[in-house]
Amino acid sequence: MIPRSWLYVPGDRPDRIGKALAGPADAVILDLEDAVSAAAKDFARRTVLETLASAPAFVRINAPGTSPGEADIRALAAVEGLAGVRVPKAEDPGELRRVADRLGVPVFPVLESALGVENALVLATAHPLVAGISLGEADLMADLRVRDSGALAWPRSRVVVAARAAGLPSPVQSVWTAVRDLDGLRASTVEGRDAGFFGRSVIHPAQIPVVHEVCAPNPAETAWAREVLAAEESAWIDHNGQFVDAAIVARARWVLEIADQYVKEGKGS
Repeated sequence: MIPRSWLYVPGDRPDRIGKALAGPADAVILDLEDAVSAAAKDFARRTVLETLASAPAFVRINAPGTSPGEADIRALAAVEGLAGVRVPKAEDPGELRRVADRLGVPVFPVLESALGVENALVLATAHPLVAGISLGEADLMADLRVRDSGALAWPRSRVVVAARAAGLPSPVQSVWTAVRDLDGLRASTVEGRDAGFFGRSVIHPAQIPVVHEVCAPNPAETAWAREVLAAEESAWIDHNGQFVDAAIVARARWVLEIADQYVKEGKGS
């Protein structure tokens, strides 16, 4: 399955973890990093381990090389139920390889600094277990010393190109922090999908339906894709006057991969 929504839930909140795992998110990330205070790290780690014993989930560890990060890696090594780990503050491919080798599960480096963005392709190809890359935009804006999110246009394009050059899925968009601004979330997610992202990290269940709605191909788009793939010509002009070649066919296949996964199964929202 290609997840549309990746819901972060604090690792020290077992009440929220249970609701998240039973909820509509395509993927749940048990967070040991930003959502957990320093004083609660040990409790969160124990809670996450107890959760993974009965329910598979992803985990965001603390940055490797830090004391909490190394404790996370030791605790998660060879744990059943660990679907994968998000690795924050990713910059060093050697460090990423160490984490992947130690945990033996898919790793998802999060690029949150200028150096991380510069190393995007190197990180994306650092290890066979790298399953996707994404941006941590709040930290990145702080590192770049910018105040306008428009300054992230180039890093966003960079991570999209690096992911696809490495043969990875389209990157997952960073979180939309204005939880109550669902119209803003929708507009931002549409912009992200148009720019090559697919799916989004979310921090509240109310954001999930919006993300799912944006990620689902609309009926017209799905019908177009089926028409393209039903034709046998190598290149032609469709009924809308659009030239169709191998690149357009590839786009149609991608649309149907998503449509067949969610829309036909009644999971469009």
